[in-house]
Amino acid sequence: MADKKKLVEAITSRDVDFAQWYTDVVTKAELIDYSPIKGFTIMRPYAWAIWENIQNLFDAEFKRTGHENVSMPLLIPESLLQKEKDHVEGFAPEVAWVTHGGEAKLEERLCIRPTSETLFCDHFSRVVQSYRDLPKKYNQWCSVVRWEKTTRPFLRGREFHWQEGHTLHETREEGEQETLMMLDIYADIAENALAMPVIKGQKTESDKFAGAEATYCIESMMHDGKSLQAGTTHFFGDGFCRAYDIQYTGRDNKLHHPFQTSWGVSTRLIGGIIMTHGDDNGLRLPPAVAPIQVVVVPVATHKPGVTEVAEALVEKLTMAGIRAKGDFSDNSPGWKYAEYEMKGVPLRLEIGPRDIENGVCMASKRTGGEKFTISLDTAAEGAKTALDDVQRELYEQALQNRASRIYTAKTLEEAAEKVKNRMGFVKMMWCGDEACEDAVREKVGIQSRCIPFEQEQVGDVCPVCGKPAKHMVIWGQSY
Repeated sequence: MADKKKLVEAITSRDVDFAQWYTDVVTKAELIDYSPIKGFTIMRPYAWAIWENIQNLFDAEFKRTGHENVSMPLLIPESLLQKEKDHVEGFAPEVAWVTHGGEAKLEERLCIRPTSETLFCDHFSRVVQSYRDLPKKYNQWCSVVRWEKTTRPFLRGREFHWQEGHTLHETREEGEQETLMMLDIYADIAENALAMPVIKGQKTESDKFAGAEATYCIESMMHDGKSLQAGTTHFFGDGFCRAYDIQYTGRDNKLHHPFQTSWGVSTRLIGGIIMTHGDDNGLRLPPAVAPIQVVVVPVATHKPGVTEVAEALVEKLTMAGIRAKGDFSDNSPGWKYAEYEMKGVPLRLEIGPRDIENGVCMASKRTGGEKFTISLDTAAEGAKTALDDVQRELYEQALQNRASRIYTAKTLEEAAEKVKNRMGFVKMMWCGDEACEDAVREKVGIQSRCIPFEQEQVGDVCPVCGKPAKHMVIWGQSY
C-alpha cells in the first residue's frame, strides 16, 4: 500500500486548494501537457480518447437529426468579419491576427477563427437561392483561437477543440425549434452520458452571444459550487443573413432572408467531468465516455495460469463491447490500483490464484463501496451491471452536491450570507433591468447564469430596486 499512498499524496486535496487539485489531476492523470505558448495545451492520448468518445455521442445525434459535417477555413478576412457590427465588437478583444504570409505583409489582416459564423454566412450567400435549398443544417468539428488573458486547461484556453453547428431555416418558428432541439440534445448527453446534472435556461440580454436574438445554455454545478456553462445554442433571427446578403426565392416567388442558428460544445466538457466527479484520488470517469471502462489486474502473476486467465477475461469483456484493458506490467498491484484510480477507470477487476479456484474475480467500483465478486462465467454481464451502477452513482452524487448548494434568497444581504462560506446557486427574482443585474454582481459577487425554463416564484419583487419581478434567475460564480 506504500506505493498507492505515495501516489495519492501527490494530489492536493480538493478542500485545501481546488484550483491546484484540478491542475494536479490534469497533469498527473496524463490528460494534458503544456506547450511553449500560454493557453495552447497538448491533449495527450488519454484526454483525446475521452474527447473522441464525447464526439461520437454528439455526432451520432447530429446526424440522426439531419445535420451534415463540413469543414471551413481557418482564416477569416478582416473585411468579412466587419460585416456584422455586434459580432465583431463582441470578439474583437480575443481575436488573433495573421499579418504576414511568409516574408510578405498581407494587404488585409486575416483573423484566426474565434468562431465561424462569418465564414458560414459567406458560403450560404452563394449556395442558397431557393426555398428548396432549405433547411441547411451544417456542423463542423475543429479548433478555434481566442486570446484569453487567464487560461486553464480545458476550461479556458487560447485554442480549444469544439463542434459548431450552423443552420438556415425558412421560417422563424423552424429556427427557434432547431435552437431548442439542440439544447435538449446537449442536456440529454450531459446528463445521461457525462452524468452531469444541468439546468436549461436562457441567457440574459447582457450575456447573450454577440449578434444573437436569444442565447440558451445548460449550466452545471462543479464540486466547489461554481457553475460551468457546458453548452450554448443561439437563435440569430435574420440579422446575420441581412448583414451578409443571404436571400432565397420563397414559395411566393419573392425574395426572403432565412432564419439562422448556431450552437456548440467544446473540450470544456472534459473539465466539467473532472470538476463534477473527481475526488482526492484523481479522476472518476463516467463509463459512457471512459477510454478504459474496465481494467483487469492479475495478482501473483508468477503463479501458473494467472496471466492466461486474466488475458482470457480481457478478451471476453472486449468481445462483449466493453472497453477493457489488462495491466500485465511488472508494477506492484498497489501501484496499479492507485494508477487506475487516478485515471478514473470505472471498474477494476482483480484476479489471482484463489479467485481462479473459486471461478470468480474481485471487483471494485471507482465510486466506492465494498469489493464484490463477479463470476468468470458471466463476467461480461456482471461488469456491465457494475458499469451501469457507476454511471448512475456518479449522476446521483453530482445531483446531491447540487441540491445541497442551491439557495433561495429574497434580499442581496441574504444572498451574500448564503454564498459567503459555501458557494452555490442562488435562486432570486429579477426585474429584467441590466442595472440591477450589474448590482447583484458588484454587491454579492455572483452573476446571472441563466433564466431557467423551470420557473419558481421565490418572491414578488426585484431585490435590488423593489420593482415587480419578471423572472426567477439562477445566480452564481462561474468558470
